[in-house]
Amino acid sequence: MKKIYLFGALMSLALLSCKKELEEKPYSILTNTNFYQNATDAQTAINGALSQLQPQAYYQRTVYIMGELSGDCLVPLLTQNQERIDMYKFTYGANNIEINNWWQNSYKLISRANDVIANVPGINMDVATRNNIVGNAMFLRGMAYFDLVRAFGDVPLITAPITGIADPNLLPSRTAASKIYEQAIADLKFAEINCFTEDKITSANKGMVSSGAASALLARVYLQRASTSFADANDNQNALAQCNKVIATNTYKLMTDYTDVFNWDKKYFPTQTENIFSVQFGNNASSTTQNITIRMFSPAGLGGSGSFTANPYFFNNGYFGPDKRKAWNLSNKVGTATVTPYIYKYRDPQWVSGSNNSRMNWIVLRYADVLLMQSEAMNNINPNDANKFNGLNAVRDRAGLNAYHLDLSNTPTPDAFVDSLVKDRARELCVEGHRRWDLIRLKRLKQVVQTANGFTVTDNQLLLPLPQPELDANTNLKQNTGY
Repeated sequence: MKKIYLFGALMSLALLSCKKELEEKPYSILTNTNFYQNATDAQTAINGALSQLQPQAYYQRTVYIMGELSGDCLVPLLTQNQERIDMYKFTYGANNIEINNWWQNSYKLISRANDVIANVPGINMDVATRNNIVGNAMFLRGMAYFDLVRAFGDVPLITAPITGIADPNLLPSRTAASKIYEQAIADLKFAEINCFTEDKITSANKGMVSSGAASALLARVYLQRASTSFADANDNQNALAQCNKVIATNTYKLMTDYTDVFNWDKKYFPTQTENIFSVQFGNNASSTTQNITIRMFSPAGLGGSGSFTANPYFFNNGYFGPDKRKAWNLSNKVGTATVTPYIYKYRDPQWVSGSNNSRMNWIVLRYADVLLMQSEAMNNINPNDANKFNGLNAVRDRAGLNAYHLDLSNTPTPDAFVDSLVKDRARELCVEGHRRWDLIRLKRLKQVVQTANGFTVTDNQLLLPLPQPELDANTNLKQNTGY
């Protein structure tokens, strides 16, 4: 988190200022007061915020360590990296490195977003472009707070740049989770109004957030809050309205072929109509950040490290009938040899075997998820509504399961619907970073983890522990119960 580094840096500067012989007169230092001068500066600032999503310890690797290992689709290599093993086995504690990564990088993103939100509105530039840039920053801040609140519960709320060692936000207390959700929703509503629509995002700024992305993420936030003790009575209705809004634009659609969702030659709109927001990775290792994920998931026989494998239970039981997705998402073959099942969905013909680099983007939001969320919200609102199956069945149709539609005759109760939805989300969104949060929201985490992995999950483990380095640096923070 920024406060750790900022506190140390400011203390160092304070000590140095006392030593006259070390004083130098600065001539070309960029600060918030002299950097934000024009439209180019504004675009550079938001690019910097978006790039904060790219580190391996954030949306390049830690995202699936946080979102997938505490589930039933992904397993870490069980001979190394204890922090990953602990996430998988539910033995994690406050010293877990990856939990610390998730916290710190979320707050680094918030810090960069806060700088943009505070400084770009004062720039004299095209108003729509300026609002779009601020909207992008609002989206990123809202997404980061959403990631934090569903992981940790109450967390510090910081909505302005930290100005110095006396700033009260340097060592903040925790804010109630209900207030964090309110902030995330407010940020995303601003983004929805001010971000450009997908068709107005040009080749010069591909990868920026669209208004449709804000609408889709709002649906996810409302649905998640609807499952909490402080849910708003209108959360499910609002989630449904956001899904319907995305669908009604007719901008995003299911790709005809599921495999094209992960075809990195087709990763930009309008060729790619399904991916609503993705973390961008480039084609050139010398000039752009590329993605390590393919090496992490590929077995040694394909030139990878095999650091993560497919959960055997999911490999054997996750898919049924003529489902086309299994052959793309999972495999246990390298040539003619049978190997430990692995995640195969992330491929790149240009990936160099043994390297850390691929062109793949990390998909945060896509249209199939919107259809599944629409069905979920409708089930929550009116379990007897036959139309609640429409979105879910559309996703099944694309997978080749036309003969396996769900309806009120074969899925008659709300619980039966949720039981099916839990499985359908795993089949469609296999290892896209959602599983832990889905299972918590749908009240199935304990049951699924016990069945698939044989682990018992306690109530306190529905929240992660606050990282110990944060508690050591800031005595205003208090640990979650049970850690």
